[in-house]
Formats: sequence, structure tokens, C-alpha cells
Amino acid sequence: MRPIQATIDRSALTHNLSVVKATAKQSKVMAVVKANGYGHGLLNAAQGLAAADAFAVLGLDEALALRNAGYQQEILLLEGVFSADELLTVSEQSISIVVHCEAQMEMLENSHIKSVSVHLKMNTGMNRLGFKSEAFESALSRLAQCQQVKEITLMTHFATADEAQGVSAPFALFNRVTEGKSHPKSVANSASILRFSETHLDWVRPGIMLYGSTPVSGQSAASFGLRAAMHFTSQIIAIQVLETGESVGYGQRFTADKKMRIGIVACGYADGYPRHAPNGTPIAVDGLMTQTLGRVSMDMLFVDLSALPDATIGSSVELWGNQVPVDAVAESAGTIGYELLCAIAPRVPVRVLT
Repeated sequence: MRPIQATIDRSALTHNLSVVKATAKQSKVMAVVKANGYGHGLLNAAQGLAAADAFAVLGLDEALALRNAGYQQEILLLEGVFSADELLTVSEQSISIVVHCEAQMEMLENSHIKSVSVHLKMNTGMNRLGFKSEAFESALSRLAQCQQVKEITLMTHFATADEAQGVSAPFALFNRVTEGKSHPKSVANSASILRFSETHLDWVRPGIMLYGSTPVSGQSAASFGLRAAMHFTSQIIAIQVLETGESVGYGQRFTADKKMRIGIVACGYADGYPRHAPNGTPIAVDGLMTQTLGRVSMDMLFVDLSALPDATIGSSVELWGNQVPVDAVAESAGTIGYELLCAIAPRVPVRVLT
């Protein structure tokens, strides 16, 4: 069997949830487990995060999978429902919905469901989903009068919580529009949880930090006390010796300027490793740090073994995990840790540590 695998450490998920709770002490925690638990497996993530007060997902199928697995917490559909038929199901299964546009409002008002909990979303600058501030109070008034609605939470999502400009302007807008309203409020994503304690309102909504990746550029996950929940590993399956002037891989993107020993790793972009990772992307062999060389192939990539004389066929390789932060690989490849975690291919075997 090909030696590549992704190992999911549920204890790391539990640990990271405890970091959230210790940081946002007065808030309830809604753990975001969309995108198949950020690539970790929906139910794997839910089991590791079982102590969360609620879960947030994208689609109804994910919400039903959690309900069918026995989770009784509040479950929120982050994009709401897409059809009137879904409203009946969410009502029957006690699933909460985001309402972010006029069409969803009308769908809810025209339905014949018993009741549903709603998170009304304000657009405070992301310009993705949500009612603009000038329309928000009217939308809230309509929901308050809608007999199909039993509870209302007020929410927004920050566009720049991880950027230098922070959240002061959108947070001030949200506070101004919602001032004096007694409904629970939910605004803080992972970056806000770690950077802006004033945003820790009734609810916080951690996502990427639960999986041990940093939401803040320039600061490592470890600096926040977070642990990697995914360990992506493989082995050396062949070794080549390059003479001075010889190249390696498609396009000959790396040429040796001296005699070099190169390892071939059983992992490529069809497994979820970024094809655009350049020469010098960090990687570990037998627990020792080194770097990738050449262009990533569909099923293989190349690693510099010149300073690792004991490395041989069968040597262990950590693509990312405890020693090689996924964020370091992502930064080298010009992307973010979220993308890499979500991109693990279905063909990669998954092992779960409880």
C-alpha cells in the first residue's frame, strides 16, 4: 500500500477548543465544522469538538449528519436555506438558519413551518452576505413579527479581523445598529477571538484555530497555544544523486550547483499537496527539517537529502503537522492553511487518533 496518510488527532481538536474557551471566557462557542470539518472529516471534527455549545455548517446535509450522529447542540446553517422545502426539514430537526437576504426573508414569511431559530446577518463591509446597516432594523422588525421565528441572534462577519486595520469600523457599525437590542449577538471569528477581546459577545464562532492553523498572518499557531489536528505524512520511495548541472522534475525547475542527494516522496498534487509550492518549501524527513526541490508532480515530489546522510528509502516524511506547520507550507506556496487542510484528496487514507 502506498505509504501516504493523513492522521487526525481528535485530542488536538479538544485542546484547541479549550484554548477558545479560555480566551473567550464569557461567550458560548459555536464550532465551525463546514467543508467536511476543514478537511478533517465532519464527524471526526464533531467528536473532537463535542464540548462546543453549538456547531456551524454550510449545507443541510452536514447538519443532518450531525443530528443523525446524535448531536443535540444548536446547529446553524451559515448560508441559510436555499429552498422552501429545506425550511420544513430545519424546523423538524431544530436546525437554526442564517437569514441574509430578502428572498430568504420572504421564504420564511410564506412558509407553514412551526418555528425556527434565526441568525440575522448584517453586512458590515465584507459585501458578501447580509443586510446593509440601513436595512437591518427593518429586517429585524419583520423577523420579530414572523410567527415562524422563535429566537433571533444578531450576527456579522468581519472582513479584516486578520489584517492590520482590524475590526474597529465594522464593529462600531454593528454596535451602533444593534444598540439597545436584547437579542444575543455573534461576531467573532478565529482572528477576532485571538486579537479583539471586545468582540467576545454572547457567541464566538471559531473556525481555523480549532484545527491548529493560525488565523493571523505573521503569528504562528503555536504562539497561541494551538496544536495541529492533522498530520500529513508519507515516505521516501526512491533516491537519486544529481551531479552538478543536472536537474530534477518536470520543467527542470531546479538545477544542482553541486553534487546532491535527492529523495522522491510518495505525495503529489493529486493527494492535496500544492503544485505551486516552490523550491525551498519546508518539509521534514526522519524528524529533521529540509526543503522541497523542483516542481511537484501528480503523485510525487522531491526533497533535498544532501544534509541527511542517514535518510533512505522508507524514511518518514512529514508534509505538515507538528514539526512542519501547515501555515509554513501555505506561506511558501502563496496560499493559506485553510486551503491546504481542505484540499486533502479522497484517495489519501485517513487514520484517527482518539
